[in-house]
Amino acid sequence: MSGDLSLRRPKPPRALISLVPMIDVMLILLVFFMVTSTYLNLDMIPALAQRDAPAPVQAASDTPAGVLLIRLGADGQPVLRGQAFEAEALAELLSARLSDAPGLQVIILPTGSARMQALVSLMDLVTQSGVREMRVVRLEAAQ
Repeated sequence: MSGDLSLRRPKPPRALISLVPMIDVMLILLVFFMVTSTYLNLDMIPALAQRDAPAPVQAASDTPAGVLLIRLGADGQPVLRGQAFEAEALAELLSARLSDAPGLQVIILPTGSARMQALVSLMDLVTQSGVREMRVVRLEAAQ
């Protein structure tokens, strides 16, 4: 028996790189960013009219004529389409919009740091202007 007697083991096959863990990580990141993202411009959110009500006449803006979105800032100032309004000017605007569309809906979007008194004052102003349909929508938590 001459020669080198050694056992030769077959080389193990190369492990294939699996894409499943990478896809799992990408899915988790996608869900994370979708959940934590916020809308910066809330006027871009379309507001739909009720199904039973007749469709309002489309105004020059992006929102229907029968819906008005008012944001309430942390300083208590109502903001409509990026412009801050004083109480008197907002009351005049609401009265003018009510004469054009009697079924005007007002949606108030307060920030998380807005004071409760500012929200109540804005709600009083809206109802004293004659608006019958008003909603308060809270989109973010208090900080």
